[in-house]
Amino acid sequence: MSDNCIIGRQPILDRSERIYGYELLFRSTEVNAADILDAGKATANVIINTITSFGVTELLGAHRGFINVDLDMLMDEALELLPRENIVIELLETIQPSPALTERCLALKEAGFSLALDDHEYSPDFDELYAIVDIIKIDLLLTPLESLPDIIERLRPYPCKLLAEKVENIELFTACHALGFDYFQGYYFARPDILKKKKMDANTASLLKLVRLLAEDASIEDIEQAFRVSPALAYKLLMIVNSVGFGNRNKIQGVRHAIAMTGRLQIKRWLQLALFAADGDDAFEHPLLDMAATRAGLMEQLAMVHPELLGDRESSERAFMTGILSLMERIYNISTEELIINLNLNEEVASALMNRTGHFGGLLRIMEHIEELDMSSASAELTSIGINPNTILDLQMRAFNWRKAA
Repeated sequence: MSDNCIIGRQPILDRSERIYGYELLFRSTEVNAADILDAGKATANVIINTITSFGVTELLGAHRGFINVDLDMLMDEALELLPRENIVIELLETIQPSPALTERCLALKEAGFSLALDDHEYSPDFDELYAIVDIIKIDLLLTPLESLPDIIERLRPYPCKLLAEKVENIELFTACHALGFDYFQGYYFARPDILKKKKMDANTASLLKLVRLLAEDASIEDIEQAFRVSPALAYKLLMIVNSVGFGNRNKIQGVRHAIAMTGRLQIKRWLQLALFAADGDDAFEHPLLDMAATRAGLMEQLAMVHPELLGDRESSERAFMTGILSLMERIYNISTEELIINLNLNEEVASALMNRTGHFGGLLRIMEHIEELDMSSASAELTSIGINPNTILDLQMRAFNWRKAA
């Protein structure tokens, strides 16, 4: 088995729909290899080396990482090399209760690890473990909605929290939220839903205008003038630029200072990301923003090694913008055609967004395959454009944490 793999991150949200953590999923980059490099098929060392080689901060930021383990991996002492304050050890549903299992879980808890039960169905045989684990995950595809109240009632006496897994639509999220689930995993937040889309308000329209001005290399005076029509937007931008996640040591005092200290490229990117942040929200905890930022970051990295785009700085910037804008329709009641017109996008970016064609369209297709953990299709497309799929993990790590590299 090859150790070449890519890491998938499935967001886990809290009751306020902020990012609490990610489930980390391992997939082979080899088209003909087994599709899943999970704990049941991979050695503990593949997963542990991957995480420890790149650093937990790059992979998770300030969030928790959930990793699946089978019984063999759970008992492997190498597991204790993982950073215990960041990792939640997730026991696969194939693991059966036993005195040895209870003893091992107690030892891991005493060592500072958090524990979760994956795809769990209530059973009194797990009584001892219920008192030890921190989180119980319930798979909504395997558990009928009508049976959840009884399951929750049985688990309520224990101190563990409940996580609803495979939450694929807003109705399931609403029902589980009402039942008192603590955490939610699934891509319901990224599903297009016309009833939930926001209208473009004055601030959003101003943001689009500013993105366009920066793309056209407008003067600082023109950019400042665009901010003057929306003081609230100027305040929002300064709050984002001054945030810990942005990485600036010096506090930004105003728009002109922000551009001078930070550079137009980064300001441009943060304006793009600000399109996803609702007023008053912590932008960096928004799951759709996180998805857009990661997509854009990896597309930028791929453009830098694309044989036909090498050395073209404009190409990497366009790849980044394509990634960001590809998710805009999911939150705003605006069509891709309108975005293209409002931002005066060039033909390559426009065709990528509209039809997934051209160099940037190809990179966007690759990103969509990776997000779906379809590494067979992603590897085939990477190979077809001359990028070795086995280099993707290093590029992915840079993309996960590009904000801190500013």
